[in-house]
Amino acid sequence: MTFSRLTQPQHTGTAPLRDDAAVSGDHAWHAFREAVANELDSYFEGLRDSVTQSPGFPMLRLRVREQVTGGKLLRPRLTHLAWRAFAGRTEPIMRGETRNIPDPDCVRLAASFELLHAALLVHDDVVDRDPVRRGRPTVGELYRRDAQNVGAPSNEAQHLGEAAAIIGGDLLLTGALRLATTCTADPARLQPVAAVVFDAVTASAAGELDDVLLSMHRFGSQHPVVQDILNMERLKTANYSFEAPLRAGALLAGANQDDAARLAHAGSRIGVAYQVVDDILGTFGDPRITGKSTEADLREGKATVLTAHGMKDGRARQVLADFAAGRASVAQVKTALADAGAETSAVELATELVAQAEDALDQLPLPDAERAELNSICHYVLHRRK
Repeated sequence: MTFSRLTQPQHTGTAPLRDDAAVSGDHAWHAFREAVANELDSYFEGLRDSVTQSPGFPMLRLRVREQVTGGKLLRPRLTHLAWRAFAGRTEPIMRGETRNIPDPDCVRLAASFELLHAALLVHDDVVDRDPVRRGRPTVGELYRRDAQNVGAPSNEAQHLGEAAAIIGGDLLLTGALRLATTCTADPARLQPVAAVVFDAVTASAAGELDDVLLSMHRFGSQHPVVQDILNMERLKTANYSFEAPLRAGALLAGANQDDAARLAHAGSRIGVAYQVVDDILGTFGDPRITGKSTEADLREGKATVLTAHGMKDGRARQVLADFAAGRASVAQVKTALADAGAETSAVELATELVAQAEDALDQLPLPDAERAELNSICHYVLHRRK
């Protein structure tokens, strides 16, 4: 996949998302969102008595359950949107959705994507050494504090936290795959849907590894170019967050492989744009709104579209080198990147990607309501603040 930047930013005229990704008055989505929450509750309740011999498991269950609360539910919404867009053509009545009774197969698939998201966030917090997520201590940080409170040395407390978080992420990942592989009794639909979810997990693993390896530039390797970073972001996050929910939701509804792939293609553009905006917020955002540090990416030496752009500017390149050697502050790096136009360039890139997604959506046979909601998501991606 290749991307080219626009020389001038473009703006979409669709309305922004409200109420953590729900459109006001969309009764079908509100009912569906509640059904997904109930599905997740049922899953975690089922874990309550599953391992009665372990004294530590109940606390882990509670802590990973917290990771599934407070999110935007964007992935379930995309799953639902794709399903609705095609179910109306393959089913005489959308199995009760016209009466705001959510389809149980779609609910289960959507819940699997939310569990997958939580699993990958828990693991990502270990990789990135982040102690805070959504303004709360991460799973690893909570266990680190537990160990510290009983007198463990700092290195042992840190190790315990990381180990517990890896185990917790594995628990969530198992749940995601369990729901995805049992989301429907129709084998003709289950096989392609499950394949999408498994492929998304594989892509994310590859992208996470690439993210780590690309950060080696701070130890002397060449800084990756923008295209390398975009490819990594697509694999690591855009695939499981946008492409896969749209493709799987469409396939579950009975869409043909070609239409599902074209919808996923649009999702890839939206998803990479989302990650470019995430890079911007990770450096120039407001931590009180994002719930994340605006210093972590720089301190970890993460290669982003911002640092890739900065490497083209002599002064910014020198400040980045000084920062890697401990001779410059985070504030100085942010100023140098801003002066080099890195933020402006990233906004233009995200805008172009969203425009490409909207063009792709225009070529698909989507109902008006679902097309409007997808355009609303495009607007949200460009204008979100967290």
